Amino acid sequence: MSEKITVYEKPTCTTCRNLANLLRENGVDYDKVNYFIEPLSEEKLRELLAKANLSPFDVVRKNEAVYKELKVSEVKDADELIKIIVENPGILQRPIVEVGERAVLARPVEKALELIKNE
Repeated sequence: MSEKITVYEKPTCTTCRNLANLLRENGVDYDKVNYFIEPLSEEKLRELLAKANLSPFDVVRKNEAVYKELKVSEVKDADELIKIIVENPGILQRPIVEVGERAVLARPVEKALELIKNE
């Protein structure tokens, strides 16, 4: 595989740690981006969503306190939701795996292997 693999994650997230274990067990080399330390720009988030064929409505964590505090469920505009996600990265589902022109929300984590093996 010649394409660079990038995982957008939160290192303390159980699903992200499970993905790291799965990739390590399968000998997959990849770059990690902790998007809490290296925040995603609106442009990068749009790019990842397009590569994964997802809308911002598909990737919000509805059980987060900030989701409820900001009344994100009432947001109907995708551009507005992208701004909210960028400003509040805790409501973004994770991990997101990017390989070339494709990406996947790795929930369950096995989806990442499907993407990697199909590249």
